[in-house]
Amino acid sequence: MRLARAIGLRLLYGFLSLLFITFVTFVADEAAPGDPALIIAGEKATNADVARIRHNMGLDRPWLERYGLYLENVAHGDFGNSYYGTKEPVIDILKRDMPMTLRLASLAITLAALVGILLGTIAAIYQNRLMDRSVLTFSTLGVTVPNFVLAPLLVYIFAVELNYLPQNWEVERGMNDIYYLILPVIILAARPAAMLTRLTRASMVDTMQQEFIRMAVAKGVPTFRLITRHALRNAILPVITAIGTSFGFLLTGSFVVERYFTLPGIGRETIEAIQQKNIPVIQAGILVTGSLFIFINLVVDMTLPFLDPRIREAQV
Repeated sequence: MRLARAIGLRLLYGFLSLLFITFVTFVADEAAPGDPALIIAGEKATNADVARIRHNMGLDRPWLERYGLYLENVAHGDFGNSYYGTKEPVIDILKRDMPMTLRLASLAITLAALVGILLGTIAAIYQNRLMDRSVLTFSTLGVTVPNFVLAPLLVYIFAVELNYLPQNWEVERGMNDIYYLILPVIILAARPAAMLTRLTRASMVDTMQQEFIRMAVAKGVPTFRLITRHALRNAILPVITAIGTSFGFLLTGSFVVERYFTLPGIGRETIEAIQQKNIPVIQAGILVTGSLFIFINLVVDMTLPFLDPRIREAQV
């Protein structure tokens, strides 16, 4: 069956992409300046201590052999230990921090999808009118204003001046967690919401000009049903694809936001690891976020044939 073969090919491409990510991160570690054994041993360590640590870590083996061993360990969920602090296993760091990153990205993409589809639909209905121009202006601002500009601006207004929302995540929180996530979620959702708004509008405008829409209007289909059941249902497919891609980018986009708001997520952990040259944490952070990005896009690719009979028939 061609549909099953197409799904199998997507799974294979996803696996190859994941393998490529592991290779790139491993080679980047090899090319980066600095010696992991020296980092672990400390500045006062003797040459004998450094040599012993290098041997225990397998750094004296050929790089291809070490890459194979790295793949074997990763396949068993072993990402090594952190170079700093209590030198805890990296898998424990991922288990502790990944829920916050997923929570933040999920809330942001949900908000972006709701706002983008709603505003894009409204703009298409009122095409070339004041409402349409206002929505397009909003979406242009959302695309052009970067997170590192939007974040301090919203913090200054809502956290400093109005004192409505907390500025940073706190261990001992005096309010419900959602209040600490409002600003990070809005900042993360701004760009994908603007992009989805423009995409929804363009797709809706094209769909509204199709012959079956004119036929539905001639038959007297109510306006709300015409828009939701006929136009939006057919225009939503490219938007769903964009939502999947945007969710993947939000996982990496959350790095800056997590760092700015001191959120305990894998993004902040990875940035701190980069500053410390904590290689195992860097490799794990990149690999996990890359895996999630590939997984989300695979889910979208495999979902579209079931949503659109035309795609399913083309593959079958």
